[in-house]
Amino acid sequence: MEKSILKTVTAAIMATGLAVLLSACSTVTLSNRAPAPNTTVQAAPVQGTVWVASEDGDSVTVFDAATNQVVTTLTGIGGPHNLQVGPDGKTVWVVSGHHNLAVTIDSATYNLLGTAATGSAPAHVIVTPDGTKAYVTNSGDGTVTAIDTARLVAVATIPVGKFPHGLRPSPDGKWVYVANMDSNTVSIIDTVSNTKVADVEVGQRPVQVAFSPDGKFVYVSLNGENAVSKIDTAQNTVVGKAAVGANPVQLFVTPNGRYLLIANQGTTDKPGTTVSLIDTTAFADVINIEIGQGPHGIVIEPSGRYAYITNMYANNVAVLDLAAKKVVASVATGMKPNGISFSPLAPLPAAKTIEFDLANAPMEGNNSVHNAHH
Repeated sequence: MEKSILKTVTAAIMATGLAVLLSACSTVTLSNRAPAPNTTVQAAPVQGTVWVASEDGDSVTVFDAATNQVVTTLTGIGGPHNLQVGPDGKTVWVVSGHHNLAVTIDSATYNLLGTAATGSAPAHVIVTPDGTKAYVTNSGDGTVTAIDTARLVAVATIPVGKFPHGLRPSPDGKWVYVANMDSNTVSIIDTVSNTKVADVEVGQRPVQVAFSPDGKFVYVSLNGENAVSKIDTAQNTVVGKAAVGANPVQLFVTPNGRYLLIANQGTTDKPGTTVSLIDTTAFADVINIEIGQGPHGIVIEPSGRYAYITNMYANNVAVLDLAAKKVVASVATGMKPNGISFSPLAPLPAAKTIEFDLANAPMEGNNSVHNAHH
């Protein structure tokens, strides 16, 4: 999904002829000169580990959040578009688009724990808050695979919309909301029955969703109209829409629920360079912060001080100080970094490179759709 969903968006545009409270309605302009790779200038380091999926590099970069130094690079994971740290921080899940697999990794030892088969062209993977189930979007066949995490086996294949991409679980774990790019909808999955219970029309080409911490709202990036939608989960209706930067992709809510951060990736021909920061209550005023070339994935660490954003066209991760509204470090990754996740556990030492062998893993479906991802 892998060479990035961006190509899909660009094709669609051609086919159709197609803040933070900090200074409402203002724009923050930063220097275009990013810090040198692995430079650390942040004033208040945090403990934790940042995991990054580099899709074109067939690798996962692991770096220490306290120092912004790369600990190790895991290679041999073909086409990893997205990854997710489990709720206990001990396990990391990665989708391998080249093998149609969900791959599980021990976050302490960096060992391969196992794999589970998915559908065609897996895009994103999430884990429920209780850690018992994982869900994977299969953009190639319009389904979501539900996986029993203890047994590493698929327990359900759930039809959703066309070209499902991003998904996230509700804070209570009862629901999974799925963004369907080619259906302009968000599908809602009941995690008890593993069935789709509703579809919500949200706008043009939804890419990813993000819950408010209390679960009352879901925010949806609308790549096709440079906007985000706001869903009231009590009624499952859209109650707001706000304009953001060019071709938004991933988004993340701050731990206190007050702000929403959106990565404006842009297109291959005209890469975006900003993230938009929105006040979730007013849901209108936007601050745009310069980040790098092609911002794609976003995660905010639990204290809410730092956000980590993958820059697809710069092959790095920008470390954003949310209070200062500026990039304080840049960490080099593999080619085309996409998905990103944060573990509160400090990393343990490891070899500079660790190679995984997935050559004998099951190959399912037609992987050609995979290359149409953002």
